[in-house]
Amino acid sequence: MAEPLLELRNLRKAYGALVVTDNVSLSVTPGELHAVIGPNGAGKTTLIHQISGMLPSDTGSILFGGEDITSLPMPQRVRRGLARSFQITSILPGFSALENVALAVQARSGSSFRLFGKAAQEKNLNDPAMECLSQVGLAARAHVPAGLLSHGEKRQLELAIGLATEPKLLLLDEPLAGTGHEESLRVVETLRRLKGRLTIVLIEHDMEAVFALADRVSVLVYGRVLATDTPGRIRENPDVRAAYLGEEELV
Repeated sequence: MAEPLLELRNLRKAYGALVVTDNVSLSVTPGELHAVIGPNGAGKTTLIHQISGMLPSDTGSILFGGEDITSLPMPQRVRRGLARSFQITSILPGFSALENVALAVQARSGSSFRLFGKAAQEKNLNDPAMECLSQVGLAARAHVPAGLLSHGEKRQLELAIGLATEPKLLLLDEPLAGTGHEESLRVVETLRRLKGRLTIVLIEHDMEAVFALADRVSVLVYGRVLATDTPGRIRENPDVRAAYLGEEELV
């Protein structure tokens, strides 16, 4: 197996007596789409916060490309190629889809926001922004205000914003949340196109999408990794099935 791009070693986060992530260790190899699943309250989003730098860990370490980034703030992690999208959309609704992505391109270059609101008029920002929109299937909606996009299109826009940072690894927190059937299919197809070109860590409740997309799956239960394996083996794992009893049906 290739050297991991991302390696988590005994990550822990607690709030008083409540332990949310409990000695979580896992690795993600370059080009892999690695899904993290688990019942509600398992600690999945907290784990993504820890990886992205939004939330400090109490103990443990995070290695990215062999470098210990445990103490680095989020902007420095982004500059190293670690990007994320949020469970709740975090776009600028009054700006066009193109402007939202162009601002991400601008931020990647280390520019100030002196051109805030005019970023998409700059060719060196506009061209890569349009490329990112094309990759997620939103080129035709480039000039539509982001607030007028459908929910599924907003999730696709978030993916484009993440791509604009030129990530080595993309953290996705429930990209299918709140999408209808057709929108969900479009997002899944976008992820399928990105798979292999990017390393992706995916948190998702839609088991059909997880098993269609993932190379490996880690199951988080009560803050601990219960199992990590291929989708087929996870599907047949009796401990995983027991943990999901009444929560998800792994068929």
